[in-house]
Amino acid sequence: MIYDIRHITRFDYGNAVKFARCNLRLRPIDWPGQQVEDYSLTVAPSGRTYPARAEAGLAHVTRLVVEEPVRRLTIESRARVRVDRLVPVPQADDPTLGEVAAMARASTDLSAASPAAYLYPSPLIPLDRAIADYCAPDLSPDRNALEAGIALARRIQDDFAFDATATLVDTPPHEAFAKRRGVCQDFAQIMISGLRAAGLPAAYASGYIRTIPPAGQERLVGADATHAWVLLWCGPARGWVGVDPTNGIWMAGDHIVVAIGRDYAEIAPVDGVVLGSGAQAMDVSVDVAPQDEPVAVAAS
Repeated sequence: MIYDIRHITRFDYGNAVKFARCNLRLRPIDWPGQQVEDYSLTVAPSGRTYPARAEAGLAHVTRLVVEEPVRRLTIESRARVRVDRLVPVPQADDPTLGEVAAMARASTDLSAASPAAYLYPSPLIPLDRAIADYCAPDLSPDRNALEAGIALARRIQDDFAFDATATLVDTPPHEAFAKRRGVCQDFAQIMISGLRAAGLPAAYASGYIRTIPPAGQERLVGADATHAWVLLWCGPARGWVGVDPTNGIWMAGDHIVVAIGRDYAEIAPVDGVVLGSGAQAMDVSVDVAPQDEPVAVAAS
């Protein structure tokens, strides 16, 4: 599948912003099962961009500097990504969770994709006893790693309600867990917290998921959104395997990875410093379009 992706972020400021310095993590990464074929980034009405080093996680980072006063800022990212990723199938010779934990602790890999980098709590995903106890029944050390990962993802999907009003972007995992409600970020953080509590390497994946309209209806342009899910390291042979607790499915041909980190703070699409006063409003529009699929324009 080849996807054309358009991600627009608009900022409206109550008063003119005199200076802004931001990190943009909007270009998808090359990752097993996907390849970026084309990419462009535009900023209006003004802004200077240049590549920056990713301080943590697996991400392409672009530094944006705005040095002229602006009341509105529009950041438009366009990418074409080829995805060829099959649905994982657990095999009899897959490692157990106990074996995965031991191999991760023994890893000498120093790269950003090292399983050892994702074993421990992170600032936004601390360990929590209640979450660990909830996840433990699916994480027996002698269980097949892939079977355990998808079983836990599906239990979270069954037990938690998707509710966009229940949490905010900075809601900690224990609050969403107590409510049994939230969004994809909350469900990913809860699952990661439980996996790490069991000594397993788990990463936060951010990107997009293809949305399929009801039968007979065209896909709406701009109706998609960013998505979050979990990567579980399943040994050197399998590597990182994606599971989506929001939908109770594997990461496969409908998922496009933009960035991977220990938690959201390492791979937020846009963050930085703005010099100004007054309120700020942000609007995000995402369109994930498989090539040659009919579309309709979403009402604004």
